Amino acid sequence: MNSRRKIIALGLSGLAMPLRLFAQQPDRVPRIGFLISETLSGQASRVGALRAGLRDFGYIEGKNINVEIRTADGNYDQLPKLAQELVNIKVDVLVAFGAKAVMAAKGVTTTVPIVVPSIGEPVALGLAKSLARPGGNITGGSNLLTEEVYVKRLEVLKEAVPRVSNVAFLLNPVDALRGRLHMNGMQAAAKQLKIEMLPMEARTLKEITTAFALIANRKVEAIIVQQDTLFMAHHREIADLATKLRIPSVGIGEFAEAGALLGYGASDAGLYRRGAYFVDRILKGANPAELPIERAMRVELVVNLKTAKALGIKMPQTILVRADKVIE
Repeated sequence: MNSRRKIIALGLSGLAMPLRLFAQQPDRVPRIGFLISETLSGQASRVGALRAGLRDFGYIEGKNINVEIRTADGNYDQLPKLAQELVNIKVDVLVAFGAKAVMAAKGVTTTVPIVVPSIGEPVALGLAKSLARPGGNITGGSNLLTEEVYVKRLEVLKEAVPRVSNVAFLLNPVDALRGRLHMNGMQAAAKQLKIEMLPMEARTLKEITTAFALIANRKVEAIIVQQDTLFMAHHREIADLATKLRIPSVGIGEFAEAGALLGYGASDAGLYRRGAYFVDRILKGANPAELPIERAMRVELVVNLKTAKALGIKMPQTILVRADKVIE
């Protein structure tokens, strides 16, 4: 090879190297934002379920997906600012953990896709035009947490403890709209069951403790707990407080697993694991406006016999035979 050909060959090889390196560079790694209204530890089960779901779809953090987490740690006023931070760093999908988080996210963006894995009344809350065609930038899963579910919790409680005549409803006033819907739904059923309902509000763990002090003073006989991120973060503390006062408590299935007497509702962990499906679809080009909100396939009845024994309650066989899970 003469010198001229050598120079041309070297030049071409020099050009080929950076082109080859450029071709081997990975595509941009998608960025997912988690917006959490409570502490990260308080939402650990949900975060774990969602991450497990993402792995089911082949996503590995730090390799083909990046996760950005923002937590308000119970300071709900910070949620809009945190949601805006996620929008500003250009997340491809924003996952909202609960009603307060999705409301904050909705308030700062109409373009970034938002997935809320578990929400009770997305249409009533103004998050979607319909379940089949949400019509905006929000989609996800419906946990069937409607008035009917709360009524069913009240009915199961009365069946388990027929003597109950006054029941407290622990609710977070920050989530006032849902709280009113659920309280109003239970009132008619409570009247038929000859039960007096007493709303008890709490925004923090300290206020939860204060609420239980009031419950003790008013000789409340049982408590139903709103499905709210605050109370989910403190399931065990609430169940322990109820047991110490020797009153039965009712919430979702995970609540009974934490020590409450009864749990009734869709599996929260299951819904968050399924939330990864919506993230995957959106990353692959699906439009959230046309991605149907999925209703949970089933509700579960969980009975904690250990707690029943501690409270001196003999659980009726009619409940035990219907239970999806019995904790002994």
